[in-house]
Amino acid sequence: MVKIRLARHGAKKYAYYRVVVADSRSPRDGRLIEEVGRYNPNVKPSLIKLDIEKIDKWIANGAQPTDTVAKLIEIAREEA
Repeated sequence: MVKIRLARHGAKKYAYYRVVVADSRSPRDGRLIEEVGRYNPNVKPSLIKLDIEKIDKWIANGAQPTDTVAKLIEIAREEA
């Protein structure tokens, strides 16, 4: 199954995340299919930069967003 999920990057205790499309069996920071956005909770206000068109395309093709990514998508849609 293909999932839209977060991949952790950055330093210890100062992480930022990439929103990626990946196979559910691959490791969290492992092989990915496509990067579709970024999320940085360390800045005020939090940076949420998503490519909604690509995300919609992947969801239409059967990709499942995780709970956290689904919330980020909702927030990004409200801001747009």
